[in-house]
Amino acid sequence: MRKRLTVIVLILYMSGTPATYAQSTDVTDLFYRLRTKIERVKDYVADVRMTIDVSFMRIPPLNGTLYFKAPGKLKLERKGGIAILPKKSIDLTLNKMIPLGNVTVINAGTDTINGKIVQVVKIVPDNDQTGIVLTKVWIDATQLLALRTETTSRDNGTMKMNLEYGKYADMCLPDKVVFIIDVKDYKLPKGVTMDYDAGADIAATNTPKPPIKKGKIQVNYLKYQVNTGLSDEVFIEKR
Repeated sequence: MRKRLTVIVLILYMSGTPATYAQSTDVTDLFYRLRTKIERVKDYVADVRMTIDVSFMRIPPLNGTLYFKAPGKLKLERKGGIAILPKKSIDLTLNKMIPLGNVTVINAGTDTINGKIVQVVKIVPDNDQTGIVLTKVWIDATQLLALRTETTSRDNGTMKMNLEYGKYADMCLPDKVVFIIDVKDYKLPKGVTMDYDAGADIAATNTPKPPIKKGKIQVNYLKYQVNTGLSDEVFIEKR
């Protein structure tokens, strides 16, 4: 009799649980499934083409090779062009925009991207190891893809990513990413104009301009080589 009473109480408790609790459980599961899918990629080498749009100078497109190895190794080899952003200022991969370890997932409702209804979640890391304070992710729950992220970190302000996918969608590897950044948080290295190749198109002016607030970086991933077992030596800086 006591066992039967316990079961009845449990059923009544579950039936009386607010809908928000169930929704919270659902979005938590959705996020962890997305992160698991992303983490299936242990390393990759990608041919990339970058277009950098900041209003105070014109920068020619940069072609290069992007190397990634989980959990956090990243290297960009440029084929000409400039080093427009200092180290640790921007992470050119979705893997590094998603908090690791235990997190708290908050249901932030739904939104529409390109006519598709997506689930929006906010992720708060339970630890401070990555420097990420808060990440907001727009998830296509049907294909289990992150279509947009907005990540706030301690050191580099807030950066937004818009992602488009193609034949590598099953690995959560985008064909195109557009970053929207707060330029004031990404200071240019000293002597940056000296890093251009000869003949590069540089726009310079002595006319004062209003403070720069936003910049855009577009990265097209032309080809991937995935999970080839990249050596750590690839990421050692040459002197």
